[in-house]
Amino acid sequence: MKFTRRAACAALALFMSTAATVAPAFGFEPAIVFDMGGRFDKSFNEGANNGAERFKKDTGTNFRWFEVTNEAQREQFLRRLASRNADIIVSVGFSMAPSVEKVAKEFPNVRFTLIDGNVNLPNVQSIEFAEHEGSYLVGVLAAMASKTGTVGFVGGMDIPLIRRFACGYEQGVKATNAKATVLANMAGSTPAAWADPTRGSELAKSQFDRGADVIFAAAGQTGMGVLQAASDAGKLSIGVDSNQNHLFPGKVLTSMVKRVDVAAYEAFKTAQDGTWKAGHRRLGLKEDGVGWAFDENNKALITPAMKAAVDKATADIKSGARTVANYDDAKGCKY
Repeated sequence: MKFTRRAACAALALFMSTAATVAPAFGFEPAIVFDMGGRFDKSFNEGANNGAERFKKDTGTNFRWFEVTNEAQREQFLRRLASRNADIIVSVGFSMAPSVEKVAKEFPNVRFTLIDGNVNLPNVQSIEFAEHEGSYLVGVLAAMASKTGTVGFVGGMDIPLIRRFACGYEQGVKATNAKATVLANMAGSTPAAWADPTRGSELAKSQFDRGADVIFAAAGQTGMGVLQAASDAGKLSIGVDSNQNHLFPGKVLTSMVKRVDVAAYEAFKTAQDGTWKAGHRRLGLKEDGVGWAFDENNKALITPAMKAAVDKATADIKSGARTVANYDDAKGCKY
């Protein structure tokens, strides 16, 4: 029995040294836990990683990190980091919320930042985004770029968060072309829906067969299958969370960007400088929390008229002259 416990401790120590590759030796000790899909998913998790890496570059401070590969690990990793006195633990993804709530209660002196979820505790900072506002903008662009009048949406796991993307997207499309058709499919109802590029490709091909020529993918790694299928078919895709324009230059119309990188960076930085605050924040267009990507990889696809239309929509939403309905609103998503 003693050998088993000793071996387990040794295995744990080895795991900590390999999984948390950049562990701080002393001083301020930040940590980040990436949800299923992986640290380098080219989307949501990777955006958070970019923010953490920028913090490391700017401050010279390393950080611990873990990748969740099954649901039980969320709570395990958070508790492990909290018990090792991490100064701030950034938890990436709405699915982390129940685990954050449980572990934060057990370790009231450890600070937690939850990205894309909301936990109301005195040691938890919750950061969410107005996905519907950013999705409205790419809906405007999709409608103007479409030659068939039919556009598509492929979501990952069928949850209210992804419905918010679809809600805003359809409003932007319909506001631009009232006669447009919007095809929508979800990849699944379990966390596996985030990591199935083959499924994403299948759904995209089905929508192309039904006349879509632009598809917005809000599906994590599954969205990679959508972007690949669009490129192969000579159609257009729209990326999500991180700027994905560079993945298929000239074939990605734009990307609906969520500044997850900024959320992760600021969580680390404010915890380090003493200005971190618990509570809930929702970042929309006005706060530069969401937006659309325009760069050398898609500039040939965005006409001056398209740029003017999306700039006006952005200004109107920021000023309050235009309101984008939210799927979570009491009245639901109205088009």
